[in-house]
Amino acid sequence: MDVDLLLAPDCPNAATARAVLTECLDRLGLVVPVRERVGDYPSPTILVDGVDVMTGAQGTPAMQACRLDAPTAPRVLAALRAGGTVSTAGGAA
Repeated sequence: MDVDLLLAPDCPNAATARAVLTECLDRLGLVVPVRERVGDYPSPTILVDGVDVMTGAQGTPAMQACRLDAPTAPRVLAALRAGGTVSTAGGAA
């Protein structure tokens, strides 16, 4: 499983996203490396196997922006359980 945390420089939500991701990995008992990348990304973005946990889309556009839909624990948990395949319809885990 590939897990990426994408951040824009000086993202004010970086620590929260990092904490949510760590909490979810711990809750599921997963020990996987998390690649943290800083650059031109909608921030914060968490990708599981290349899939955005909030949108269910593959990858992310190249743009530096603060996301209004920051990753949530239910969505991160669902993505980790599904191995990157997330449905945005209905509820989360």
